[in-house]
Amino acid sequence: MIPRMYLLTIRDGLQTRHIGPYSSPKQAADDLDRLLQRCDDRVRWQIHAQESPAELLAGLELAA
Repeated sequence: MIPRMYLLTIRDGLQTRHIGPYSSPKQAADDLDRLLQRCDDRVRWQIHAQESPAELLAGLELAA
C-alpha cells in the first residue's frame, strides 16, 4: 500500500498556493500555523489527502 500524503491549499485573495506533501495532517496543520502569520485575515485553507490513480479507480469500482 502506498503511504497517504497530504497537501495544504491556501487561498489568499486571488492567489492559491499548494504546499506539501506532508506525511500527516498534523504536519500540515503545524506548517499552517506558521504560514497563516503571513496571510490576510480572510484567508481560506484546506488540508487534502492525496490519492493515487489506483485508489481513485478502486473507489469508483466500489461505487458502481
